[in-house]
Amino acid sequence: MTQFKLNNNRSFLSKILNYYHKRKIGYCGKGTKFDSVVHLMRYPLQIKIGDGAYIKSGARICPCNTSAKIFIGNNTTVGYNTMIFSSSEINIGDDCMIAPNVYLVDSDHGIELGRLMNVQNNTTEPITIEDDVWIGTGSVVLKGTYIPKGCVIAANSVVKGNLEPYTIYGGSPARKIGRRE
Repeated sequence: MTQFKLNNNRSFLSKILNYYHKRKIGYCGKGTKFDSVVHLMRYPLQIKIGDGAYIKSGARICPCNTSAKIFIGNNTTVGYNTMIFSSSEINIGDDCMIAPNVYLVDSDHGIELGRLMNVQNNTTEPITIEDDVWIGTGSVVLKGTYIPKGCVIAANSVVKGNLEPYTIYGGSPARKIGRRE
């Protein structure tokens, strides 16, 4: 009986947190689910999520300023402990799978010699991830990256630049290693 009670309480808490997350962001589509420990940080009204998406535990989604935008498409899964930090714009298409521990960041910090790093400006470029993309565990997607439809990014890859559709990339830096067939 204790097990039943514990599961019921956990389920009830999950429903409350799911409701809270959906109302905290700028737009949330029908059927989108949030695990209980999701961090919608700084400017959550700048986050828009389509229908049927799933944001898993430990995910951190952060528009870093009032003009930053984050769009997550329909039926897209954001894996455990994934971090999405935007100072400009990050667009993730429909039907994407973002594995655990992925890091998406659309800015870089200045490193000019002779100036303290903590006072230097960020440089930003949007990230676009089209539909039907799979990004493997532990990968990093850097500013200015365009990942077209159907790409697969192997685990622990570092991705920057414009990729080709329906292509498999891997490594650090990520290089073309195959095609989807």
